[in-house]
Amino acid sequence: MKDAVAILCAGGPAPGINTVVSSVTKVFINNGFNVLGINGGYKSLFAEEPSFEYLDFDYADQIYSRGGSALKMSRYKPKDDEFTVDFFKKYNVKLLVTIGGDDTASTANRLSKFLVKMKLDVKNIHVPKTIDNDLPLPEGAPTFGYHSAKEEGVRLATTIYEDARTSGNWFVVSAMGREAGHLALGIGTSTHYPMIIIPEMFNKTKLTFDKITKLVISSMVKRRLLGIDYGVAIISEGVFHFMNDQEIIDTGINFTYDDHGHPELGNVSKSHIFNMLVQQELKNLRIVVKSRPNEMGYELRCCRPVAYDLAYATRLGLGVYKLYMEGDTGCMVMIDREEIRPLYLKDVEDENGKVKPRLVDVNSQRVQMIFRNNLHFITKEDYRAAKKYLKDPETYDFFKILNWEM
Repeated sequence: MKDAVAILCAGGPAPGINTVVSSVTKVFINNGFNVLGINGGYKSLFAEEPSFEYLDFDYADQIYSRGGSALKMSRYKPKDDEFTVDFFKKYNVKLLVTIGGDDTASTANRLSKFLVKMKLDVKNIHVPKTIDNDLPLPEGAPTFGYHSAKEEGVRLATTIYEDARTSGNWFVVSAMGREAGHLALGIGTSTHYPMIIIPEMFNKTKLTFDKITKLVISSMVKRRLLGIDYGVAIISEGVFHFMNDQEIIDTGINFTYDDHGHPELGNVSKSHIFNMLVQQELKNLRIVVKSRPNEMGYELRCCRPVAYDLAYATRLGLGVYKLYMEGDTGCMVMIDREEIRPLYLKDVEDENGKVKPRLVDVNSQRVQMIFRNNLHFITKEDYRAAKKYLKDPETYDFFKILNWEM
């Protein structure tokens, strides 16, 4: 039986998945391997009857530029005692290629250790995928899918901004991002939104809904002082990661709850929560501003990859073969200064073996310039004029809310 390579996709979709699958398939077939595509992620891999298919050139050639994932995905995270070597032995698998984000990488990290313990010669190479751009790659190196999702987000966000301008209203937009704000920052910067809120901004103060609300209203009032009656605020859903259940429940939204009693945030629109809180505060202040919620997330995940990600994902797929032939395992494939290199998972794990996320470096010159020079918000110089709308303008001062120095 030929040596085989198995490909597994897990987590959520991201543009470029099919490009990676296609590139891995083509290069390994060309070099005499069988290629197995696993449907259903880790859950299928360790099932009694795994769902998979043999991939060939024709399959790979048809999917390489498509959005979404031709291989069915799953968020299932197996426990250590679910790991088995059955699939690898039965189909002579010598390499498992995992495509996913930090959860997928963390499971791959545990699985690599298990295979070593079992003395089974199966290598694992992870391809970092996520529109959130939050895997710990070298500075400036994105995860594939991020640029395509951002491009689609900017296309939609530009239309939203034009709607705000046309109607003289505001929109409160929520963008995907889990605990990192890369996507919201990238979209908001590209579209010149007057307010961008990401969790990393709250590096010197506690993150609360009240502060988020005040930042949005700070921008609304500042724009009004400038004679601008419209705008858009974009908020990363990652802010929820830093709030406890009670804070979320206290918003007054009717949630469904999971088996552990936690509010199921996936069943509600985060932008609706933010917009509702903003409208409540505006009414308390007797400021008349119409605002509408807009959720931006799922429509970004399965769009067709842009040229950047088509080329980038292709190189990563070819890089898998390079690292495998060099004997690397338990690593992510990355492009560092134009060179394909391994990033070993053991070097980026925390004390629990989980891969640490890459957050926005809010203190960097690039990010500080965006926040300080490309947004609209109340500062000390606006207090006198802002008293027309705010009894205490100081509490809506951007720098005071965040406890930043001016």
